[in-house]
Amino acid sequence: MPSAQPNRPGAASSEDRRPAANPWKVDLRELGRRAGSLHEIERTAPAPGDWRVELIGVPESAEVRVRLRLESVMEGVLVTGELDVPVVGSCARCLEPIEDTLSLDVQELYAYSGSTTEATSEEDEVRRVEGDFLDLEPLARDTVVLSLPLAPVCTDDCGGLCVGCGQRVDDLPADHTHEVTDPRWAALADRFASSPDTPGESTTPEEN
Repeated sequence: MPSAQPNRPGAASSEDRRPAANPWKVDLRELGRRAGSLHEIERTAPAPGDWRVELIGVPESAEVRVRLRLESVMEGVLVTGELDVPVVGSCARCLEPIEDTLSLDVQELYAYSGSTTEATSEEDEVRRVEGDFLDLEPLARDTVVLSLPLAPVCTDDCGGLCVGCGQRVDDLPADHTHEVTDPRWAALADRFASSPDTPGESTTPEEN
């Protein structure tokens, strides 16, 4: 039985060639560094649990559809494409459940270590290539969270809730009203309501 051949110096092992286990990470070795090289990816990746604002967000582990084009440029890797993201939440006016899918455009330059862009940018101003990989999750998170409305509505003309009974205005008849008593007369109205006598009527029987 022939003995196993040792790895040649500089040769990539089978372990190195495996795709990243994290679907948000992209292996750049197929793209290379030659300016103008293109690589397209289309996949689904699970959403982390912090993609949300107060009333709406992406359910944890929901499938996010990723369609991106990676282009090798002199300074790094230019990423452009779209994300399709499911969101759930509550209407800010009537509190009804909301379900929707956002289609968001992305465009971002990931700078190579030692590039002019990397050297002349602050730490939080530019995203960086990490070895042979791109981590797309921070880019996706920022894109999604910044696109979420702070006051989502189920419809643009949602009437909200009735201040008198708390029911959804759009579900009530058009003539729905509540009698409103001036608070300055409320005590007097309660007094008359609790009196057993009817104003104007005698409380004693008439004598013949």
